[in-house]
Amino acid sequence: MTGGFRTPAAALLAAAVLGCSIPLRAQQTHVDEISVDTRATFHQQTIDGIYDTHFQGDYFNVHFKGHLTDNITFRIRQRMNKKIDEQNPFNATDFLWINWQATPKWSVTLGKQGILVGGYEFDSPPIEVYYYSAFLSHLYQYYAFGVSATYTYAPDQTISVQFAPSPVSSGLQDAYSYNLYWSGRPSKYWKTLWSFNIVEDQFHRKMNYIALGNKFPLGDLVVDVDLMNRAALKQKNLLSDWTVIMKAIWTVGKWNLCTKVGYEQNDAANVDENGISFDTALPAGNKYLYGGCGVEYFPLGNDNLRLHAVYFRDNHDHVNNYDIGVTWRFLIYKRD
Repeated sequence: MTGGFRTPAAALLAAAVLGCSIPLRAQQTHVDEISVDTRATFHQQTIDGIYDTHFQGDYFNVHFKGHLTDNITFRIRQRMNKKIDEQNPFNATDFLWINWQATPKWSVTLGKQGILVGGYEFDSPPIEVYYYSAFLSHLYQYYAFGVSATYTYAPDQTISVQFAPSPVSSGLQDAYSYNLYWSGRPSKYWKTLWSFNIVEDQFHRKMNYIALGNKFPLGDLVVDVDLMNRAALKQKNLLSDWTVIMKAIWTVGKWNLCTKVGYEQNDAANVDENGISFDTALPAGNKYLYGGCGVEYFPLGNDNLRLHAVYFRDNHDHVNNYDIGVTWRFLIYKRD
């Protein structure tokens, strides 16, 4: 079949570019930007002394941003290399939302969006994360169809409420999360992503998350400290299932020197009457100490091209990981 598009990805890209060249009837409706980013890695690991190595593609994302009207914006982020689940046809779509700026201070977002759980590791685009904490790596979903409302009460200060599917459920059942979220900047050297969440699991049990993400921009050094406590009301000790993560990036010219360490634990007693862990993402009776370091190099002096070399390991699965890779971005279209 010559002359046709052989993949949905090619058809989607072509349609997007063609759409930018056709004058729209509603002058207020327009695409602002279309861009692509991708990351590939030469992955190496040892497990119990057994060495394995392979090349892999990590991410291939297409981004669309634009306006429907002056005060209604939209955003799409599609992962072109992620499998689409037959039961969940939007599995490969991270963002598919519209945002209505109702007033200068109030906005409403409808559609597939990030679930509002605090912490900078959770908030970071996946293409920027080389390894996740044990808790986050076992969540079922980070993005889901839902609704949120945001109030901007000062510059760089917002409070949001959100109703969305639960991050520990498949999203195809009646298990939800109820989220209160603060994105703030108490001072020049301190930013926050804090949340209070009530989260349901597939057994219709509820847990409370208190997630406190803190970022400290200190010139060329940026330090993130994420704190999280998870508790079910039936737990005997409400402070026995928690996570602490610290990440630091020091920028020296075109180089970033990076490190991240974390510790997580969930007491073995945190199970229900059937012996099932209240926390399904970090099961009861587990302790994780993990960490790593790496270096990033930006040969063009910007984010369009990044080379990285990263090492990390943990004391639970005893996996040593070595990654060498490249991330690159390019702009397809930008409205003047």
